[in-house]
Amino acid sequence: MILSELISAIKPIEVIGETEKEIKGIHFDSRKIGEGDLFVAQVGTAVDGHTFIDGCVAKGAAAVVLSDRKYIVDNGQKTTYILVDNTDKALGLLASKWFGEPSKKLTLVGVTGTNGKTTIATLLYKLVRALGHKAGLLSTVVNYIEDEAVPATHTTPDAIELNGLLRRMVEEGCEYVFMEVSSHAIAQERIAGLDFDGALFTNLTRDHIDYHKTFDNYRDTKKRLFDGLKKSAFAVTNKDDKNGLVMTQNCKAAVHTYSTRSLADYKAQILEEGFDGMMLNINGKEVFVPLVGRFNVSNLLCIYGAALNLGFDELEVLRVLSTLKPVNGRFETIHSDKGWTAIVDYAHTPDAVDNVIQTIREIKCKGAKLITVVGCGGNRDKGKRPMMAQIAKKGSEQLILTSDNPRDEEPTDILKDMTDGLTEEELRSTLVIEDRAAAIQTACTLAQAGDVVLVAGKGHEDYQIIKGVKYHFDDHEVVKKYV
Repeated sequence: MILSELISAIKPIEVIGETEKEIKGIHFDSRKIGEGDLFVAQVGTAVDGHTFIDGCVAKGAAAVVLSDRKYIVDNGQKTTYILVDNTDKALGLLASKWFGEPSKKLTLVGVTGTNGKTTIATLLYKLVRALGHKAGLLSTVVNYIEDEAVPATHTTPDAIELNGLLRRMVEEGCEYVFMEVSSHAIAQERIAGLDFDGALFTNLTRDHIDYHKTFDNYRDTKKRLFDGLKKSAFAVTNKDDKNGLVMTQNCKAAVHTYSTRSLADYKAQILEEGFDGMMLNINGKEVFVPLVGRFNVSNLLCIYGAALNLGFDELEVLRVLSTLKPVNGRFETIHSDKGWTAIVDYAHTPDAVDNVIQTIREIKCKGAKLITVVGCGGNRDKGKRPMMAQIAKKGSEQLILTSDNPRDEEPTDILKDMTDGLTEEELRSTLVIEDRAAAIQTACTLAQAGDVVLVAGKGHEDYQIIKGVKYHFDDHEVVKKYV
């Protein structure tokens, strides 16, 4: 692509050098730069890409996009410099242009919020395909281009990978794409240049405060997805969350609400509930779904609302909803031949842990014990650690605190942060077992007929990161040894 055509997607402050030249590739990773490529110097949280400009010029970069004039290198005008305000945003716009603006050729729906994003995006992808349409999925667990699974490294990929995947979806004939949109992706402009036809809001609770610093920043970052919607798009928001209507303030798109507690466009109530599913009344129509929990009622209402806004027949939507299974690692039920039940769930925030525990308590037999195994990730928000321990202790007959992904932190330090949330009396009846496999084994050994073992925090993840090393570890595999 000719440079002048490529940079028409952005509004440069200044262009220094020739623009009628062929660009062979676009990268933000200086290690990938080759002769004739364009390098975008991002100001990262750990490393400033501007410091790699000299090396990229030496490797033959045809052009450099930068936001700091002092890094311009005089090499006889061989390299063109494009000065912009924000290189993160520029990368998103350039990546979209480079891949032929694929989002404009798809019906793209973004899902944001603290909890429920994976379930909603994944089940919408499955629903649309069950209704006979080709679709793509961009999620925390795995990306899909129709039937082809593409490993996911982030909740939302970087702008180049993201637009590359969307381009492949267009080439495979996909009509719809459902995409988890993380707060990091919005803040880092990874979705710049994308054309969303719909946006869905799940809920907002404490998470990623280590990155956003304040809850208000976290909330306002999420809101930007809705602020950017076009007039012809739709927004579906959770009226039960106090931030639900905040998200859609000043939104140009058509706004619709869902609720389990108040008047809304899409409403539902639980008629019957067990560990294998619920009988629901959704907008006056009864349907059995193989999912469990009030939080999943909200998720299903969001899916139902999105599907109706996409123009699908209501009865067909309800029919398919009755066939959809839980997403991997989201309230997955494993029954023991000894009469107890294990639940594996990704709950890793205070609110998510509370939701799962309350759901189990509503369903389990009177007198049966809830044995909870939970930990907290390292290098993440420390403030939620004592809160998670408090919630888990309050809702469980037996609490076992253990490791999650300690990353670069000492597991004992993380566990200390969690136990700081408990009183001395609560600590005396709490088990602290650093080794996660041993903690799960202990919980399963303690369980008797009718009891429930909740293994929370990792869900679909099949690894642990300890001191920067990734080890295989799957909660499902460990649980299944003892059922």
